[in-house]
Amino acid sequence: MSGSTETWTSVPVARALGGEVRVPGDKSISHRAVMFASLAEGVSRVSGFLEGEDTRATARAFAAMGVRVDAPSASERVVHGVGLAGLAAPARPIDCGNAGTGMRLLTGILAGQAFDTTLVGDASLSRRPMRRVIEPLARMGARIDAQDGGLPPLTVRGGRDLVGIDYALPVASAQVKSAILLAGLYAKGETSIAEPHPTRDYTERMLAAFGWPIAFGEGRASLDGGHRLRATDVVVPADFSSAAFFLVAASIVPGSDLLLRDVGVNPRRTGLVDALRLMGADIRAENPRQLGGEPVADLRVRHATLRGVDVPAALVPDMIDEFPILFVAAAAASGTTRVTGAAELRVKESDRIAVMARGLRALGVAVEETPDGAVVEGGRIGGGEVDSAGDHRCAMSFAVAGLVAGGTVRIADCANVATSFPGFADLANGCGFALSTGA
Repeated sequence: MSGSTETWTSVPVARALGGEVRVPGDKSISHRAVMFASLAEGVSRVSGFLEGEDTRATARAFAAMGVRVDAPSASERVVHGVGLAGLAAPARPIDCGNAGTGMRLLTGILAGQAFDTTLVGDASLSRRPMRRVIEPLARMGARIDAQDGGLPPLTVRGGRDLVGIDYALPVASAQVKSAILLAGLYAKGETSIAEPHPTRDYTERMLAAFGWPIAFGEGRASLDGGHRLRATDVVVPADFSSAAFFLVAASIVPGSDLLLRDVGVNPRRTGLVDALRLMGADIRAENPRQLGGEPVADLRVRHATLRGVDVPAALVPDMIDEFPILFVAAAAASGTTRVTGAAELRVKESDRIAVMARGLRALGVAVEETPDGAVVEGGRIGGGEVDSAGDHRCAMSFAVAGLVAGGTVRIADCANVATSFPGFADLANGCGFALSTGA
């Protein structure tokens, strides 16, 4: 939440980063695991659950609708599913906190309920557009009331008869696709989605794991309503987006050799690895395997001399959450890096293009903003003061920049890191960062 008092100080390091790191569980999978387990019949156990503010908000949302969600230990949830028709009307509006994934996917689920529900969020989430979810759901028969401009709070009206649609997404978005598919569980007939570019298929994979018949492939997905979800256990791999900060950190700090354990490497998620390799990064996948139906691997990253590149547009959908840290890699590289086709960054937790450009300029980096990306002239990062604008990914990215800066980097408004990566500072300092936190 922008306006918090937490400030970080990142100091340049004189030694290499090293050791082994296991970052917290994948946020996207944690959200979905609780949702699908709640709608399933029977008891599901979720291990590796991300103990972040966003994912806890999703668990609280289903508890407010009558689902028993136990937490027998950290990073573990036992969910007593109530079936597709078993949710109950919450006593008050559901607070999604900072979680855009939570709000968008919940909107799809709630469109098929018998009761009205209002979804609210924090100041940042309340500025994020929801019209791209509202419009296709309305075509299915849902009624969703929003504020001017399609902004939250959202009131999802119950008692609507939904029908399946054949929908072509105008903009590639896994969250919008997932909201439509979840509404399709309650719809009569077939719901089919075509994407302009393939996006993350976490929802499709997990629906199949919970026993729902679904067909999906590159840029398409379809399912019929009228089936059941069956309880299953979910093992959540380490979050690639969280690992991304360490991939770049070890790439840019001389002498570094870091091993990241059990990282989810779903091919719709790992565009950053491809982009960094184009820049010259030394990243190798070891011990590839399946964990809870998702591909995982241990990622070994060693320091390498990075060079600027034109980031291929085809990689953009598969790395949309990783652009803040890519901008830091670009600033530390030699030469020019150009990013296009990433207008989605302007409607994330912040306008990430503007926040990163502003912050890097404050550190002496030449950055030109464009409507859908940026041009970064790499070579040297200086010290200075930056504002993360309450965006967790921008805050952690600036912390990485501080590792190789010419002086101390002070980062304002960092409290929201807890939404996705609780314990970041301790884990980072354990492998060689020099990061301090406080008011």
